Amino acid sequence: MSTGANMSHRTKGAKGFHHWWAQRLTAIALIPLSLWFAASVIMHAGADRAALAAWLSSPLSSVLMILTLGATLYHGVLGLGEVIVDYVHCAAARIAALIFIRLFGAALAVAGIFAVLRLAFTG
Repeated sequence: MSTGANMSHRTKGAKGFHHWWAQRLTAIALIPLSLWFAASVIMHAGADRAALAAWLSSPLSSVLMILTLGATLYHGVLGLGEVIVDYVHCAAARIAALIFIRLFGAALAVAGIFAVLRLAFTG
């Protein structure tokens, strides 16, 4: 028979596993995405706005850029969350910092996706 304490422990473990798994998946996803991004930056070094807009108007380029942006930000938020949980000992400061990094990461994601789509569709 399970007690409330056991269920709470299982829930925390499930969340911990999900966090660990998400961080590993984003790290694996970022390997090819980072290589693609680095190659793209090298290929378009010195290009003007029109050339970048033409490149991002390709569905493949814009989708890969959005995936790179999303995976990078999500991976960063997960990693910073781990640092905060491990090293910020005041509960109120820890909660505030976790809320801040999640909101900031979400705001950066929205702004980045908007910028990519705007460049892709309007040039």
